[in-house]
Amino acid sequence: MEVTVNEMDEIIAREKRMAAMEFQLEAWADGAMEGIESTILADAAIATALEETIREQGEDAALTLVETLRERILCGEFTPNRSVQ
Repeated sequence: MEVTVNEMDEIIAREKRMAAMEFQLEAWADGAMEGIESTILADAAIATALEETIREQGEDAALTLVETLRERILCGEFTPNRSVQ
């Protein structure tokens, strides 16, 4: 079975997201080991993400990202140990 270009793009994007999460988790663990509270780590991670998004894509893209994150939070996507029904 051949993989379409769109399917390959989705696979690559998924692998990039997984690699990015691994980098973020490693940085988070390093900060926590240094005694930095999770709220400070979260604030720094979000601020960095927004600053980079604005620098690369503009304020509208950052606002879209924030709105998308809000929707995902409300849907429970980031809630640990959530049950999907």
